Amino acid sequence: MSLDICDLSKHYGHTPVFSHVNLRVEPGEFVAIVGESGVGKSSLLNCMAALDGWSSGTITHDGVDLGTLTDTQRAHWRREKLGFVFQAFHVLPHLDVAQNVGLPLLLLKRPDPVRVAEMLDAVGLGALGERLPAQLSGGQLQRVAIARALVHRPSLLLADEPTGNLDPSTAAQVMDVLQQQAAHSGAALVLVTHSEAAAARAQRQLRLSATGCR
Repeated sequence: MSLDICDLSKHYGHTPVFSHVNLRVEPGEFVAIVGESGVGKSSLLNCMAALDGWSSGTITHDGVDLGTLTDTQRAHWRREKLGFVFQAFHVLPHLDVAQNVGLPLLLLKRPDPVRVAEMLDAVGLGALGERLPAQLSGGQLQRVAIARALVHRPSLLLADEPTGNLDPSTAAQVMDVLQQQAAHSGAALVLVTHSEAAAARAQRQLRLSATGCR
């Protein structure tokens, strides 16, 4: 289930956000996108997730042109095919850790406590399922976010600065978990990061500039 981006551009009025981006990511491949602040890395990732629109070009996943889908179809595609790890964690404070991780399965109407427990064990949080997010450290919260992103076995995993709020030691531990779990699941992983250490783990690095990706 490859991700194919062909000649993708996004503009706000006459102002380009990014231009002429071409990228193919194979199943199980880990690609890091780097670049200076303001060149549109997060905007590009949001387009890959079909959260934002784009001005020209195509994004195709597993042979499906995301640009042809309705908003409802895009939402269904995200639920089934996509895992997203955010810098700000985006866990729900009123739900415990296990409930947060299990949300994607509930949205798909296939709750699976055994799968949730497996994912919590996989990210080193097996004993913390009943805790609330306020009781966790930043590194633990990011592990919750990784488990939630992978619990429904997506074929595409996108991560937007997942270590940006973490100290270097915790960031390295979180990247270990992210990389290991993505590899174990066979998901294509696309990471947007400012961290040279995180980017160096990828099989390929692409630098986004005002003229696109290279």
